[in-house]
Amino acid sequence: MPQFHYVARTAKGELLEGMLDSTDRGAAIREVEKTKGFPVRIQPAAEGKGTPSASPGAAPQSAAAKASVAAVQTMSHGQQHLFTEQLALLLGAGMTLDEALQILVRRMKHPKLHSLAKGLHQALIEGRSLSQALKEYPRIFEPLYVNMVAAGEASGTLSDILKRLVTYLADVKQLRDRVQQALVYPAVLVVVGILMVTLFMTVMVPKLMKFFTDTNQELPPATRLLMAVHGAFAHYWWVGLGLGALVFFGMRSWTSTPSGRKQWDAIRWRIPGYGGVIRHRYYAQAARTLGTLILNGVTLVRGLELVEDIAGNAFVLERMKLVQRAVVDGVALSNACTQQKLFPELFVDMLAVGEQSGRLGETLNNIADVYDRELDKQVKIISTLIPPLVMVGIAVVVGFVVFGILSAVFSMTKGLRPGGF
Repeated sequence: MPQFHYVARTAKGELLEGMLDSTDRGAAIREVEKTKGFPVRIQPAAEGKGTPSASPGAAPQSAAAKASVAAVQTMSHGQQHLFTEQLALLLGAGMTLDEALQILVRRMKHPKLHSLAKGLHQALIEGRSLSQALKEYPRIFEPLYVNMVAAGEASGTLSDILKRLVTYLADVKQLRDRVQQALVYPAVLVVVGILMVTLFMTVMVPKLMKFFTDTNQELPPATRLLMAVHGAFAHYWWVGLGLGALVFFGMRSWTSTPSGRKQWDAIRWRIPGYGGVIRHRYYAQAARTLGTLILNGVTLVRGLELVEDIAGNAFVLERMKLVQRAVVDGVALSNACTQQKLFPELFVDMLAVGEQSGRLGETLNNIADVYDRELDKQVKIISTLIPPLVMVGIAVVVGFVVFGILSAVFSMTKGLRPGGF
């Protein structure tokens, strides 16, 4: 019976190396998965002899690994999703991690993806686990990603974990894209409205005003008001720019302090309309993230720590730290969330049901689905209301200009007729 040399990683992160008899390589891989841990490398005995082994974290990072890390510091969400998907497919097809990364080094033509695969493979050769290697790319792989991979290595289900990460990354991207796409049209309308108002007040109105003032006739109040507004635009524009700069740098200085940032984020959290989008997006993403972590073997306390990283809001971050601290002290998650008044009643009620039924992970994913739909409603409402509001604003400004001009025209016409109208 053929002999195979194997290198496997145990649930504790230790590397094991040895020989086993098996009918073929596929059977050898399955045998290692059942008895030894996650297979890193499996080769026929003749090829496997002399393969170096290393203890986890014992080998220092080589020059080649450092070069690969330096070559790829950032990566788009789409590239990260593609890399994760390809690695999950290769592992799911029965390949070892070593083989899968070797194939990705050959297949990935994009420079960043090629360097990433090469760096991870080099780290594997040097004796580090995949999760340890991913930590060397902190700007690409967030702690949530790394911890899920570590959980997959420990449980021997890395392929399944990567498939769930693919789904998770796709859901997060879809959520982000829905919000951005729905708000693009209103944002364009606001910009166009500002440009039209500026064009009216700085180009068209001055030409008409010069004609009216040359007549030396008394102008009606509406026209005089229009001229005053134009004068403010023409002669005091620098005041507006100065005030804008003062507000900008004042806000920047205020929000750069921890207390100022927390206060501003609390205001943003409660702004009607805009705050609703922020809240529902966080509810959906937090529930989806925590549910995915729990389903993949991450503890609740560690999961809450990772959920804090996706808040992006100092006010929410502070509340979530208090939730995590209460859970550590033995308080149920639903009760801890109720105490902080961060989540709505429906969220907390569903959470309590999940805790009581022992299906917290599945329940959190159901909560995420609920708030995904709520987010869609919020975004649709805002994207439906903003365009008519912008159009009304433009119409008011244009109407004011037209009324001021027509008032002057009627006044001049009346003065030209003997006896008036």
